[in-house]
Amino acid sequence: MFDLSLVLAGPYRDLLVAGLLLSLKLTAVTLVLALPLATAVALFRLAPPWPLRWMGFAFVESIRNVPLLAHMLFWYFGAPELLPETVKTQLYESNYEAISAVIALTLYTAAYMAEDIRSGISAIPPVQREAGRSLGLGYLATMRYVILPQALRITAPPLISQTLNLWKNTSIATVIGVAELMYQAAAVESASFRSFEPFAFATVSYLSISLLITGLAAWQQQRYPVRQS
Repeated sequence: MFDLSLVLAGPYRDLLVAGLLLSLKLTAVTLVLALPLATAVALFRLAPPWPLRWMGFAFVESIRNVPLLAHMLFWYFGAPELLPETVKTQLYESNYEAISAVIALTLYTAAYMAEDIRSGISAIPPVQREAGRSLGLGYLATMRYVILPQALRITAPPLISQTLNLWKNTSIATVIGVAELMYQAAAVESASFRSFEPFAFATVSYLSISLLITGLAAWQQQRYPVRQS
């Protein structure tokens, strides 16, 4: 028989709650970093100079065509090997697991968000760009004041969907020892020799936050419907 007291009281509860909070922190920090990076990459992909377009294309394709697990392992095990031994030692002594997870998640999420933002920018009628130019605005100013506000409204639903994917992708950080929700659930299972309760807690937690994000997307679409021109 399962025993809910395992996750509702005692030290096991503290471990699971700490893992849930860390997963939420990973999601929040990554989202804050990924959105501006994705916007910059999208602008690169649409910039008039071809070197900028090539850089944006190279970033998106090199990130999206490699599994997130490989990104996690590279930034935790591979990238530090390029650094001096003293620096590498300091990294591994200063919670580098979470830092490398944020780096991998940020780059991976930004690559997908960049394509959504680029699609939103491309959906804006060219006359809007011409209007910005007629006002004496340059390329960046036109994007900032005229195009991006409209494009971000169009791309809000897919960006929220990418946030949902990000929330679920935080579970992969367990492979490099980040003490997030799945890591703590496995730790509780090993210490208590009970599998149902900790993994049920993890499942319900992922489901609850995912439904919250899905509800936010539905509210956003209802509150700010995209009008076809």
